[in-house]
Amino acid sequence: MENVLLEIDKRGVARLTLNRPDVHNAFDDALIGNLIGKLVELEGNKQVRVVVVAASGKSFSAGGDLNWMARTADYSHAENMADARELADLMRKLNFLSKPTVALVQGAAYGGGVGISACCDIVIASERAKFCLSEVKLGLIASVISPYVRAAIGESQARRYTLSAEVFNAEEAKRIGLVHEVVSADELEDKGEELVCQLLKNSPAAMAGVKDLLFYQNGMGIDDELVEETAVRIANVRASAEGKEGVSAFLEKRPPSWIKD
Repeated sequence: MENVLLEIDKRGVARLTLNRPDVHNAFDDALIGNLIGKLVELEGNKQVRVVVVAASGKSFSAGGDLNWMARTADYSHAENMADARELADLMRKLNFLSKPTVALVQGAAYGGGVGISACCDIVIASERAKFCLSEVKLGLIASVISPYVRAAIGESQARRYTLSAEVFNAEEAKRIGLVHEVVSADELEDKGEELVCQLLKNSPAAMAGVKDLLFYQNGMGIDDELVEETAVRIANVRASAEGKEGVSAFLEKRPPSWIKD
């Protein structure tokens, strides 16, 4: 089964679907590599005018596949860095894609799933959606997604939710700026189509230009140095004692060592 589905209709609307529903569309190295390849393909396809990012099943994405992350903890430093750079590159390519992007979040978006949402230009969520920056519960940090999450929700909210790892609903996601609209589950696809039709009325070159201008103006500073730093930090944390303990505890269905009775 393909872990990423790509369909392009006659209007030039591409639909990129995360397709690992059995593991809540969690990221592993194969999915990350496939997504990067699809984004490169979409960037170079002049016929593509809008990209819709969606997911199969009940969840949008659980973020990193913990079985994959458990494997990375035993990687050499060079292997761990290469893996982290791939995930950092995925977020960067999605965020800076020259085509307008619309995320349809139908269910749970945790960790990297929040990152995918933050990297999209427009985010529509079902009222059933829930969000969580859960990394610190596992002894990890929201590293490669942090520049984009911070840009979407601001430093104050980023501090709260990256530190607390609270689960929050779609309305709260809208309030803090992660989500633009909340609709019923039955209305999600229709609202997405409505926005796609609106985007198709606009000049492709002008939309690419305004995205580039906004990035230039807002001083995000997401450059090679920052992307590399986010990769370094998550690679180091994955290989740390608490990073290994947190992932192991989750997989073994027990509390991590830092939770005391």
